[in-house]
Amino acid sequence: MARIGFIGLGNMGAPMVKNLLKAGHELAVFDVSKKAMDKVVPDGASPSSSAKQCAQGAEFVISMLPAGQHVYDLYLGKNKLMEIISEHKNALVIDCSTIEADVAQKVAKFAKGLKVGFVDCPVSGGVGGAVSGNLAFMVGGTKIDYNRVKPVLECMGKNIFYAGKSGAGQIAKACNNMLLGIVMAGTSEVLNMGMRNGMDPLVLSEIIKKSTGQNWAVEVYNPVPGIMKNVPSANSYKGGFQVDLMLKDLGLAMELCKNSLTPAPLGSQALSLYALHKNKGFGKLDFSSIFELYAENRTTK
Repeated sequence: MARIGFIGLGNMGAPMVKNLLKAGHELAVFDVSKKAMDKVVPDGASPSSSAKQCAQGAEFVISMLPAGQHVYDLYLGKNKLMEIISEHKNALVIDCSTIEADVAQKVAKFAKGLKVGFVDCPVSGGVGGAVSGNLAFMVGGTKIDYNRVKPVLECMGKNIFYAGKSGAGQIAKACNNMLLGIVMAGTSEVLNMGMRNGMDPLVLSEIIKKSTGQNWAVEVYNPVPGIMKNVPSANSYKGGFQVDLMLKDLGLAMELCKNSLTPAPLGSQALSLYALHKNKGFGKLDFSSIFELYAENRTTK
């Protein structure tokens, strides 16, 4: 089993740590919140006083941070953590944050200069997937580093994909989440259309599930309250993947499109819809609450 330093113990990071501990790995952890560290100490994690202490002597350093600037600052900025990590021969960094592809590439290039392995490795599956150990990982980096990190990732997820060179993991995540946002907005739009014209949303959902409009939202994450159990729409849209996070990911996707001159009219429209929804005060709710944007002032026939 490996010695792992894990930095960032938020809603995703903490359950990922617990699954690594269950698999028998030795973990040192660090978060700016002591309360966050306290939640995983009973499971066997060793709290650290700093990111540097957490990373010292680690074979693998895993980070799960909010944004690209945090990742850059941690490894290349004032913390200069990459230099500490380089003191351990054959150390490898696994950054699971969802960030800009060019930031991942800059960190990877710097790491290579210090002979430290680095993979950008964003995840899909949300908090539920992190808790159950069913996350999907999209790995960008060298194939050699991918083969090294795969056994570690398999302790936290079931679907491990090699996306390609550095930054490819972030590109794959941006593509996936842009489509996710579009699909949820579109599904909400048509379900609301049916309801405004007198249809039972359960009946309409079943029809779509068995027809050419079938998609993930109607299959396992229906946005209409009362249709499915154990989904955010059944709990006033609490939990799940926040509108704020969907906006962040759509912003990253639009930046990719801008830099590559890629037309993205649907992605751009989805970004505008979720921004409008956030501005109405729904930023902390699950992104499936976009249904409520369409459902405003609805009357059924």
